[in-house]
Amino acid sequence: MAPTQTAPVPLSPEEIEAMKGQVRALAKERGAVILAHNYQVPEVQDVADYVGDSLGLSRKAAAAEGDVIAFCGVHFMAETASILCPQKTVLIPDLDAGCSLAASIDAEQLADWRATYPKGVVVMYVNTTAEVKALTDYCCTSANAVDVVRHIYETHGEDTEILFGPDMWLGAYVEKELGRRMHVWDGECHVHAGIRPTDIEATRAAHPGADFLIHPECGCTTSVMEYVSSGDISAEGVHMLSTGGMLKYAEEIEGRAEARPGERREAVVATEVGMLYPLEMAAPDVDFIPANAEASCQYMKMITLPKLRDALRDLKFEVRVPPEIAERARVPIDRMVAIG
Repeated sequence: MAPTQTAPVPLSPEEIEAMKGQVRALAKERGAVILAHNYQVPEVQDVADYVGDSLGLSRKAAAAEGDVIAFCGVHFMAETASILCPQKTVLIPDLDAGCSLAASIDAEQLADWRATYPKGVVVMYVNTTAEVKALTDYCCTSANAVDVVRHIYETHGEDTEILFGPDMWLGAYVEKELGRRMHVWDGECHVHAGIRPTDIEATRAAHPGADFLIHPECGCTTSVMEYVSSGDISAEGVHMLSTGGMLKYAEEIEGRAEARPGERREAVVATEVGMLYPLEMAAPDVDFIPANAEASCQYMKMITLPKLRDALRDLKFEVRVPPEIAERARVPIDRMVAIG
């Protein structure tokens, strides 16, 4: 279920700039590092020490200096930071910033699933609770899911049964890439699942020369891959990418654009619309077009500049994972980070 909180009162540009200064001053005073996901609102991204995807944020959290991490994302991300940095104070500006994908499987369900396939290796997307991670063999992100599963086949044997969850669209993408079947949990992100093949068809018709950047969690992923393999859509310009991969695309295409001044390109982006801001910052000479302009995560947007200021000022709200859960949950996270 999406949150039902009242929408925050919009701040004026002057108020935003003043509050950015307050946030930066408080972060310095508290010895805090501010981490923000790519889907956060622009003004929160602007004050962050690092903006990135789940894998990049996990790495930054593990290497973070200072005593405090202010995590601008959703709850499972702050939990991951707490697992990686148990000696630090991890804050999230709104404790209700959850995740529909993480809510699609709980520890009891995973335990039952594991019991059905006792020899299976469990791979869970990092978008899960700490309790689920504690029952997991390997975590992954959309950036390294294929590499993680490939690693398991190479090290555990080609006949290994893999239980992949909770995102069924990412699971289908991994199966397609590796040509292997897995046991895939029937879960999804409500935002990405809402980006359908019809959205791609409509934007392709409106922007025939545009590149397509598609997040593997999207409901359109398998259809687009089938279109490409059948020849209905040219593979040229179609990119299945994590949000970190999308940012790398923008940086590379901006470098090429600088060599051809005056030439503008278009790229259709199939992911949460907050991603458009860092892409536009990285490649101002490219027009980034949302595949679905309504694909906005209300949970991510619950984190606001005033809430971040208050969290730093009052050192609230702390996210701390119980040691017995954190110890077990760290194992699959460390494996994910090591594989890269």
